[in-house]
Amino acid sequence: MKKLLVSILVVFVLVLLSSCAPGTSVQVNTPQTTVQLSAPGPNPLINQGDASGRVARAGAGLWHGLIAPVTLVLSFFNPDIQMYEVHNAGSEYDLGFLLGVALVFGILGLLIRLRR
Repeated sequence: MKKLLVSILVVFVLVLLSSCAPGTSVQVNTPQTTVQLSAPGPNPLINQGDASGRVARAGAGLWHGLIAPVTLVLSFFNPDIQMYEVHNAGSEYDLGFLLGVALVFGILGLLIRLRR
């Protein structure tokens, strides 16, 4: 049990350390498994329009955050469906996306709390 806790702690620390540097990856090897931990890198399509010339901003980010749980499930069955728009306005889109996801979980938490 102690070895398991130490292994979990080591993996947790490695995840924290790998998340500090964009585009880096760390490979954790244990006797039973191998785990590849990667931090996200820069988006080369930021502020570049899609085929129609549109760039997703905060409103689109909010909508994508609201529908993120449904999009995640659909993406398991259709590889053409993505949760996140890469042709976005950067921090503005990220803020909208984060607010949308937070709103979904806030509403779900409120509904669960009211049911009790």
